[in-house]
Amino acid sequence: MAKGLRALRTARGWSQDRLIHEMRRFAEQRLLDIASAASLKTYVSEWENGRRTITDRYAGILRPLLGATDVELRGDAEAPESQVDGYSDLLSRIDAAGSLSESMVPSFLAQTELLRTMDRQMGATGLVDQMNGHLAAMEEALTFAVLPGARKPIATALAGASTLAAWQALDAGAVDRAWRRYELAKKAALDAESPLYLAHAMGEQAYVLADAGRPHLAVELVRDAQRTHTERQSPRLRAWLAAAEAELCAAVGPGMESAARAALERATELLPDDGETRDADMLSIFLNTGHLMRWRGNVLAKLGDASAMEELYASLDRADESFVRATSGLHCDLSQAHLARGELDDARSHLQKARLLANRTGSVRFRRRVELLTGRL
Repeated sequence: MAKGLRALRTARGWSQDRLIHEMRRFAEQRLLDIASAASLKTYVSEWENGRRTITDRYAGILRPLLGATDVELRGDAEAPESQVDGYSDLLSRIDAAGSLSESMVPSFLAQTELLRTMDRQMGATGLVDQMNGHLAAMEEALTFAVLPGARKPIATALAGASTLAAWQALDAGAVDRAWRRYELAKKAALDAESPLYLAHAMGEQAYVLADAGRPHLAVELVRDAQRTHTERQSPRLRAWLAAAEAELCAAVGPGMESAARAALERATELLPDDGETRDADMLSIFLNTGHLMRWRGNVLAKLGDASAMEELYASLDRADESFVRATSGLHCDLSQAHLARGELDDARSHLQKARLLANRTGSVRFRRRVELLTGRL
């Protein structure tokens, strides 16, 4: 298996019994007929040891439960591309793609927005099939779009959706998928001639490097993103990139504290005071003074700065309840800040809240952070 059921299960800290329980609950909620718990125990063992192939029926249950693609779950080779049967079929696809910029692109954007809303409230694990299908439809359209007038709108939509898919993959612990989705986003941004989406994809991709243990390289990448057609970047995007640099510098540790603080100051100066959360032409980014306050608290907590506590509690009071995963991170930050002050009871309290929210959204990334902080208690 390319990644395998066992790896996906253990990434969530689930035993085989827990996986079977979740499978049966999933099936009951959707009125699906599946094997008994005793039979599933045999199936899971044989799936993980390669003695039994996961059927489509069970793969359809396991993918949303574990936030995985078929390739990651079963190790299947990518399905071969459909064969174009002659010139008439090719021209038919080209003609269809040529009309997409007027008829289908708004639908693509609306679907991305729906998936983004579902992701931040419920987590990414249950959206794998929807997101894969969404990207595949846009990639197919872009493949057969010929002229720039048709390609650019589709490519812009694909760039925004790909960064969302990449962040979802990173949150689900699918690092390879996350990296490839960011590469897709960068290629789409180049096709769209959009320096905003290119810089944003580079900035988010830096987090993959940081999570993989290469924080110095991550800092270099986010700085390179800031130098990518700076004159064409919006103030909000520039503020976002500066805040990302601050967080990544803080992740490096000793020696980068002053750089982290300088980047935070730059983010504060750049952020428009317009009462908006998103730019009309950069919907992939959410950033206002409240979001930046939470981000500042995160960086200061990583730096061990005592002032982090005030920023974080103020952010908690103002937190948008729809940003469930972000709230999990906020409780992690508060736990880290209390740990730095030796306030263990408060640290445990926030860590428990972070764990509950991470489990609710299926966030492997935050679950790992919770476990790291737990090890310090």
